Amino acid sequence: MKTKLYFSSVAGGGYNDFFKTKRRYRIVKGSRASKKSKSTALDIVRKIINHPKCNWLVVRRYACTLKDSCYADILWAIERLGKTQDFKCKVSPLEITYLPTGQKILFRGLDDGMKITSLSVSQGVLCFVWVEEAFEITNEEDFNKLDLSIRGTVPDDLFKQITLTFNPWSEETWIKSRFFDKKNPDVFLKTTTWRCNEWIDENDKKIFLDMEKNNPRRAKVESYGQWGISEGLIFENFTEKEFDPNEIKLIPKIKSSFSLDFGFTDPNAFICALIDFEEYKIYVFDEWYQTNVTNKDIAKQIKKMGYEHEQIVCDSAEPKSIKELRERGINAVPAKKSANSVNFGIQFMQNFEFIIHPKCVNFLTEIKNYAWVKDKNGKNTDIPCHSFSHGMDSLRYGILSAKKEKNFSFN
Repeated sequence: MKTKLYFSSVAGGGYNDFFKTKRRYRIVKGSRASKKSKSTALDIVRKIINHPKCNWLVVRRYACTLKDSCYADILWAIERLGKTQDFKCKVSPLEITYLPTGQKILFRGLDDGMKITSLSVSQGVLCFVWVEEAFEITNEEDFNKLDLSIRGTVPDDLFKQITLTFNPWSEETWIKSRFFDKKNPDVFLKTTTWRCNEWIDENDKKIFLDMEKNNPRRAKVESYGQWGISEGLIFENFTEKEFDPNEIKLIPKIKSSFSLDFGFTDPNAFICALIDFEEYKIYVFDEWYQTNVTNKDIAKQIKKMGYEHEQIVCDSAEPKSIKELRERGINAVPAKKSANSVNFGIQFMQNFEFIIHPKCVNFLTEIKNYAWVKDKNGKNTDIPCHSFSHGMDSLRYGILSAKKEKNFSFN
């Protein structure tokens, strides 16, 4: 009972119904800073403590993304609840053990399906699952396999439950059609916003309020937690598909493209692609998006990804950054620019089919939301939406280099 009282004081408001529901599917879409991930992490720790037979499985699309997101959030929750001494936390393999009982919090990526379908625990039952950034899971069948892996009987005081948390970047996701468009007594639905976060500071509040005023399209998702819409998209001919870049490289006359759009508050966008100019196909196979990083950090990451010897075409508006990257061993070169090059480049790229590897989740999010800005009458202008332009700008720089036409350039 003491744990529950203390829990309510550290979790804050806005999620009471979320904590209480016992429905099979607990689905939360929400804005940024709406506490959905932190609230789930707190609930995981509380349930482990209060239910000695339960175990948790924490899932994301790719295993490599778990350590710096879900695992870090649960460590935060353990500390916030004052239970650090009761848990053993390992990173190899990624795993958390509740020492008084031996209960486990396991972490897996859907990129290794066999490791999920064959899961078992030595103490109690595996009955709770958290799928973070569920929007990344674009294949509903992957979720079905996960759903079926939570089977078997549970003690009378327990139940089976799968929690999905995500930002609703596009209304065309299977999550909407499966859980939101059809009434189902086994489904708990919740939409949250930053306004339920009593610990958000004034500077962050201002960012959201300014977004709501100046960028309503992005605010719809990031501030209000509503579904992103796909109307007015600039690129519509794209497919998410797994492929082996090494096989694509064997296509005659294929060109490689490595490009970087600088940012700081906005993310840096490093995009790796292969371009087939004869069949008009662009294969996007790798990416790195990150905010608040220095040029030293960028150089380190490019080397870590194994692309330090490739020519990296960068935004020519940042000559100092390009120089610093070169000094750190990166073959960075400036993109060429010309008048009206943004729209000229977009028109050229609209001739291509995009084949995007599923691991490029940021690029996929952008291309699904990269649309023309609307005027006051709701009509499309010829200005692309800046909020979802970072990877698109980066790729345009790279295509310029791959095309090698003196009179063809992008901005």
